[in-house]
Amino acid sequence: MFDTKITIVLRDDLAAWQKLNVTAFLSCGLAAQFPEIIGEAYRDSAGNVYNALSIQPMVVMSADQETLRKIHVRSLEREITTSLYIEEMFATGHDAANRAVFANFDPSTAKVVGIAVRADKRIVDKIAKGAKLHN
Repeated sequence: MFDTKITIVLRDDLAAWQKLNVTAFLSCGLAAQFPEIIGEAYRDSAGNVYNALSIQPMVVMSADQETLRKIHVRSLEREITTSLYIEEMFATGHDAANRAVFANFDPSTAKVVGIAVRADKRIVDKIAKGAKLHN
């Protein structure tokens, strides 16, 4: 049905609230990069209107810190723009602060807690190698 695949990989030792928070942020990043994944508004039988949702399923996976580092590097090597969330962003309170703390790290020093990627299915599978389906 889709030529592309969306995969979100979360660090396996995060608290439940952190996993949900990071998933939400990463999903928004993908929607900003690929506005075509957003469908039409929803309407219920009473005529109430609700926000549009993604037209494409998202697979949520988990991995340890080292596997996440490898996934990050693989995405960079393939020149795939991703949504990325690092541990230090949990201590900030808004977007400007997130970007400021993010700028202090590079791929070798970033403590990645979540990454989201959308690309050709085969490429996403190769990038996310080592991650397991989140349970």
